[in-house]
Amino acid sequence: MRLRRRLSADPSLALPIETSRLLLRDFVSRDLEAVHAYSSAKEVTRYLIWGPNTLLQSKQTIRAFLDDQKERPRINFDLAIVRKGTTRRGDEPKLIGGVGLKLVDWDNRTADIGYVLHPDYWGQGYALEAAQGLAAAGFRDLGLQRIVATCDQRNKASARVMERLGMRREGSFRRSKYIQGGWRDEFLYALLAEEFYV
Repeated sequence: MRLRRRLSADPSLALPIETSRLLLRDFVSRDLEAVHAYSSAKEVTRYLIWGPNTLLQSKQTIRAFLDDQKERPRINFDLAIVRKGTTRRGDEPKLIGGVGLKLVDWDNRTADIGYVLHPDYWGQGYALEAAQGLAAAGFRDLGLQRIVATCDQRNKASARVMERLGMRREGSFRRSKYIQGGWRDEFLYALLAEEFYV
């Protein structure tokens, strides 16, 4: 891949990333059950280019995350979103979704951000908190100038997260992605480093 050859340094994030309620960390193989719980849900994937996953597809996803962690330079930072603390039953902190940052244009210090949550945790601010934590790390640790994101125009909840993150809608693409059996329109959002730190 051309991007890999052009990177002059080994981009890295200081992991794990902590927010007030969350821990963002690399995925591990034992995360399969939690990943499959959200990636196999139709309501989670209805606006995404993947899913709902079979168990085999979820296993392949975990394997891809683990492989990306070994790449040098690393360009994909897919991280588990884990709630801090223990549950009422004293269980370990719970993996509730994923958030990712992909370096798409290193020469211009640009990365793409995305997030996905188990539906039990929708509407509680977790997607925004995870995106804020990862965006801050991207600007600080990677020296990014710009973070972009796209979403299916029907996905109002995702667009709200981007807007609350401070991203500006920069474009509208017609029939740009094949999503769940049909060509869909997308919005493009972007956030600059100087806007994030205002």
